[in-house]
Amino acid sequence: MSFSGGSDSGVPRKANEMVVSITGATGFIGKRLVQRLLADNHGVHVLTRSRSSALSVFPVEEFPKVVITEEPEWKDSIRTSTAVVNLAGQHITTRWTPEVKKEIKDSRIRTTSKVVDIINSSPDECRPKVLISSSACGYYGTSETLTFDEQSPPGTDYLAEVCREWEEAAQKVNTNVRLVVFRIGVVLGLEGGALASMIPAFKKYAGGPMGTGNQWFPWIHMDDQIDMILEAMSNPAYTGAFNTSAPNPVRLSEFCTHLGSVLGRPSWLHIPSFFLRFALKEGAYVLLEGQNMVPKKLMELGYVFKYPNVKDALREICLG
Repeated sequence: MSFSGGSDSGVPRKANEMVVSITGATGFIGKRLVQRLLADNHGVHVLTRSRSSALSVFPVEEFPKVVITEEPEWKDSIRTSTAVVNLAGQHITTRWTPEVKKEIKDSRIRTTSKVVDIINSSPDECRPKVLISSSACGYYGTSETLTFDEQSPPGTDYLAEVCREWEEAAQKVNTNVRLVVFRIGVVLGLEGGALASMIPAFKKYAGGPMGTGNQWFPWIHMDDQIDMILEAMSNPAYTGAFNTSAPNPVRLSEFCTHLGSVLGRPSWLHIPSFFLRFALKEGAYVLLEGQNMVPKKLMELGYVFKYPNVKDALREICLG
């Protein structure tokens, strides 16, 4: 299935080309998604609250085809789009104060609600065909013993609450719009995220797991994450919630062992739990807990992972 839409130049797009509006486009996943969409000759609208911030990531000289839209004009972009991808949200790996916790939740729900309101108020002929809205593996809470697929109930901790309300905001979209919710795992890439923050310590022979290392690490290679988003835009079988993580999750200690092997460095220095809790308060929870999340629905749909095994993923990312 493919969508067609108008182009920004007024020249009709080919049937297999889309116009995609993206929130959170300046983030780790968003930047790679924009680059991939442009490479595939799709139109891209970056929905931002700050034009200057967006231009610092997508300067006109390098990204002349990107349309940057500030919040008051989001409606115009969304109404000319065939798909909307909602990736916006405050970083969670930080020191959690009451103010930060409020912003972690509000930034996700506020943006999602605004996007949904615009879609719902649009005339039928201007409404995007699909909304892809992000959530996270934190939806399920944490456990060292349980396995979580898309039918598993939500957890009861703070991040599970954030994810549940985040998804509920997306679920208010018009029923004629296909909704895809991605419960995203730990995305691996050199440009950001957990892996990029771990590599410098390993290169200095000071790498190793945080806490006990027994926590599950539901990883996913960036290339697979982007491929899933693109597939969800055009494949009507993608509907509802999906776990986007590799089919072979590992515990953090195993992940660090593989990372050390790929980099030719030992994985020996455990960062004590008490140190992280002192530095990050409740925010340490993100690093010290995890979940054995499996992509059951993706596998049922026949999605073929480029990187199903963590060592192959790390080798490709770190060594090219």
